[in-house]
Amino acid sequence: MTTGPTWIVGSGGLLGGALAGELRRRDTPALTSVVPWGDPARAVQVLRDDARRLLTEAAGGPWRMAWCAGAGVNGTSADEFAGENTLLSNVLDALADGGGDGRVFHASSAGGVYAGAPGAPHDEHSTTAPLSDYGRAKLDAEEIVTDFGRRSGTDIVIGRFANLYGPGQNLAKPQGLISHLCRGYLLSAPVSIYVPMDTLRDYVYVTDAAEMVADALSRPATGVTVTTKIFASGRSVTIGSILGACRSVFRKKPNVVLATSPLAAGQARDLRLRSVVWTDLDQRTHLPLPAGIESTLGAIRRQLARR
Repeated sequence: MTTGPTWIVGSGGLLGGALAGELRRRDTPALTSVVPWGDPARAVQVLRDDARRLLTEAAGGPWRMAWCAGAGVNGTSADEFAGENTLLSNVLDALADGGGDGRVFHASSAGGVYAGAPGAPHDEHSTTAPLSDYGRAKLDAEEIVTDFGRRSGTDIVIGRFANLYGPGQNLAKPQGLISHLCRGYLLSAPVSIYVPMDTLRDYVYVTDAAEMVADALSRPATGVTVTTKIFASGRSVTIGSILGACRSVFRKKPNVVLATSPLAAGQARDLRLRSVVWTDLDQRTHLPLPAGIESTLGAIRRQLARR
């Protein structure tokens, strides 16, 4: 199926970078942006210009936009999240003329929106219950994208992601346990863990996730304006199991420190996930956790060697 050009916002990040690579592998035209994120006014202008470029290249035909951007994490202020969502709104306004020939994919967080929800495993029909500004901001962004789709007739896909890991994780962010464990091993530095060892999470390797997103972008329109889908491996592991897998890869015990943090209040104990929407996208073999850790370790080793 011809999907037209795809514009990836956030191609310098973990998911956006992997998605750009996957689209290139599929010979799908992919546009990216160099965004001055630290200057909101200039960022808006750059993104609005690039949105118009996307529609120009589509030439009245189909187009896709994947929003994989967002610097906020647990602990980021509500005001900063509001700024990110204002930027998202501005970019969507620039796409309004694209109408029904377009599809917007928005990367959200399953962990953020289901953090306080009872009754795991959670699926797309589970009640959302964020416990932090991070989760509330993700729901606000989902509503912004949903409203845009209904106003403009644009196809909307909201992807609620499990814990992504793999090469390309921003180590300056206080997230990404596996990447930080790999970095700690290479630098002989301790890694603090703020949640209990029996905490359950679903980890999905980033290139597996990117393949799923690319498949979602290329699906034929179904007549449903807004589709929400969980992107996960379908297999949950405890933090203790992750440490055990790291030990087998590192051939030594990971250097961790059990600590406390007010941010732990925004973390759920049980975040098992399952998808009941577009389940054909889930019918794939996911990279096993030890192999994913090994790949992440190699990427961080090369990164550190270039410094």
